[in-house]
Amino acid sequence: MKKPKSAILPPWIVLDPLLKQWLTEDIGRGDRTTDGLLRGENLWGTAHWEAKAPGIVAGLPVAARVFQLLSDRLQVKPTVKDGDQCDRGQVILQLEGPLDALLMGERVALNLAMRLSGVATSTGEYVDAIADLPTQLVDTRKTTPGLRLLEKYAIQVGGAKNHRMGLDDAVLIKDNHILAAGGIEKAIALIRETMPYPLTIEVETETIEQVKTAVNAGADIIMLDNMSLAMMQEAIEIIRQYNSRIKIEASGNITLQTIRQVAEIGVDYISTSATITRSPWLDISMNLGPGNLGINDPSKIRMI
Repeated sequence: MKKPKSAILPPWIVLDPLLKQWLTEDIGRGDRTTDGLLRGENLWGTAHWEAKAPGIVAGLPVAARVFQLLSDRLQVKPTVKDGDQCDRGQVILQLEGPLDALLMGERVALNLAMRLSGVATSTGEYVDAIADLPTQLVDTRKTTPGLRLLEKYAIQVGGAKNHRMGLDDAVLIKDNHILAAGGIEKAIALIRETMPYPLTIEVETETIEQVKTAVNAGADIIMLDNMSLAMMQEAIEIIRQYNSRIKIEASGNITLQTIRQVAEIGVDYISTSATITRSPWLDISMNLGPGNLGINDPSKIRMI
């Protein structure tokens, strides 16, 4: 897999409220297990994360932040970087710090890293399938509520590009907008009156007639939605003949088995939700060490 040129993580001022919310959801009124075992003892521990399956790692900085929100004394040392390919059994992260923070942060941190690594791994498979072609893979707004910022970051880590982050990023006139406006031309005309510079207008089309209308109405980007390969080819020829600067996006039921065929007909972008909605989590486990440092062998626990 080609490594992504850039994968930009949102700033902590944006992510911290989310991470704190997820920690609060998990810890609630207190970690009954950890609090009951440690009884307020200030104990020091170490741990490492092990990949249980091969894949592309994503979300390690986020995992580190989860632990550090619980204790600023906790040290996190990744042995790989986001975007690196890991092997089954490989240690990808080492931790050292207060034992209660290690135990309380484990599940939230792992959940995020496993989810994001799964998205990055799935994305990498799609990107690899068209890596030698000029077509770019992009994502969609079909994301998990609350996780959009991080899932779209994982898409970047996997080597694809983000489509709009939300409804305020760009204009995308879909089938229901067309129905609400009474047609593509009316929709474009109404929106152009109020949209801020320099937003672009993309129109979703399902027929050749809609493609011609979108071209004539001045769409900047035309999405070919759920079209056959033959229909897409015809649409591309019409658009290119009219204005070679119009960008063309293919979308709808794109799979690993079909993505290359779609890319080969000459679209600029292929959008798919599959890299998020169909991606399995990458299995990662956290192990205390050495020698089950902590509860099972109190003699090896170091006081803070």
